[in-house]
Amino acid sequence: MNETNFTRSKIGKRAGAVGFFCNLFLALGKIVAGSVFSSVSVLADGVNNLSDAASSGITLLGFHFSKKPADKKHPYGHARYEYLSALVISAMILVAGFEVAKSAAEQILHPVMVSLTPLFAVLLCISIATKLFLVFFYSALEKKIHSDTLLAAKIDSRNDVLCTGAVLISVGVEHFFNIPIDGITSAALSLFILYSGIRLAQKTISPILGEDGDPELKKKIIARFEACKMVLGCHDLIIHDYGPDKRYASIHVEMDQTADPMESHNLLDCLERECLQELGVHLVTHLDPVEKDDPETAKIRVKIDTLLKMKDPTLEIHDLRFEKSKNEIFFDVTVPENSTLCKDELEKTMGNAMSSLDGNHYVFHITLHL
Repeated sequence: MNETNFTRSKIGKRAGAVGFFCNLFLALGKIVAGSVFSSVSVLADGVNNLSDAASSGITLLGFHFSKKPADKKHPYGHARYEYLSALVISAMILVAGFEVAKSAAEQILHPVMVSLTPLFAVLLCISIATKLFLVFFYSALEKKIHSDTLLAAKIDSRNDVLCTGAVLISVGVEHFFNIPIDGITSAALSLFILYSGIRLAQKTISPILGEDGDPELKKKIIARFEACKMVLGCHDLIIHDYGPDKRYASIHVEMDQTADPMESHNLLDCLERECLQELGVHLVTHLDPVEKDDPETAKIRVKIDTLLKMKDPTLEIHDLRFEKSKNEIFFDVTVPENSTLCKDELEKTMGNAMSSLDGNHYVFHITLHL
């Protein structure tokens, strides 16, 4: 495990441990106070803090298991444990939202005035202060390591601050103005909690399913290749995310087929090392040899490119090769997501159009990259 992964794991485990002990402190305090003063609401809030402590424990375990090195069954490591722990926390947020909604419905249908005692007010204020500390604590660490797990923990703590604050305000309004607003306030909060839980779940599920690479990262990788004079073009950059700081990628690079193979290999090897060291991406390059100075190939390329642009201006041609002895033309086409382009139709169109180029009959081998 490299130093970056070790630092990330250390920060994440520290966040989980602090959250666990803070929530455990709140839980024990409220459970004891609720038992001594026979307050069901304080006891219930204490049990809720126990679930928050469990959530922090999941954070701790997630970072602990994510640092496990790669093995035979998991050659790309275990960094996705972070995504799984964030998903579990988002599920717990959704459960909390449903529970708040359920309590709100009962309170609206059967309103019960809650008395504002000094103990109740002090406990709520301590809870708000502790949860606010956790919000800022998680936020600071999340900015350091860009972790969805810590983002989930921050959102969970923020929701607790809002819920506890709403309870304090509602009880105060009911106590001083005799207006039962606790149910309505809780209903509004439950919608907000459910919304944040759904958004967080979507964010954490996406990388597990295999979302596309970060556009900014793609730009940085492509810019490195395009800055090299020997590189004629690059395409089909694919990035696979196996967890934070565990990204693998592949890219096709066009280079002059007459160039020294060792020189081309050394250049691509150097670019791969730079991407790993500076961008944290394990990159594999595929060399596409291109006939650079052949007039006939250049003429064919212009004709094909013109035909493609007529069908769809967003289509791009790559890796064109012309086998003169067999009149076979090979090339790749990058196709946008919403295109309805059919490979057979494209090959037929190309064949009909190219036959008038110089009277020859060409055989096309087209690879579509969707």
